Amino acid sequence: MEIHKHVFVLLFLLLIIFNSTKASLTYAYYELDPIGFIENLCENKDKPELQCNGKCQLMKVAESQNSDQNTPESIIDFKELILYLSPNTSFQLTQYTPIRRQYFSSHYLNLYTFNNTNDCFHPPRV
Repeated sequence: MEIHKHVFVLLFLLLIIFNSTKASLTYAYYELDPIGFIENLCENKDKPELQCNGKCQLMKVAESQNSDQNTPESIIDFKELILYLSPNTSFQLTQYTPIRRQYFSSHYLNLYTFNNTNDCFHPPRV
């Protein structure tokens, strides 16, 4: 079960990292191998007169990156936030002393004994 947690966390972390660097990786691919980028990702390969050269895909990535970055609303209104000054107090740390535990015997002490006899009590016969 512990391994499943680690695998899940690692997978989730890799997905977050990939999602945050997706635009950067696309731009790096365009800069490092523009011919391969145009051959693989350009949408206007059949229209060379547009001279797009892969910039159509870069524009799509830039638009998706901008649409993903929504600005969060301000939750804290700083006009009404009151700050208090705290006096500087120093705390003195003491040396740690372990508490001694009392250990009890784990043996069960039972003083009950059973007298195993074959005689059974019979009521008187009438």
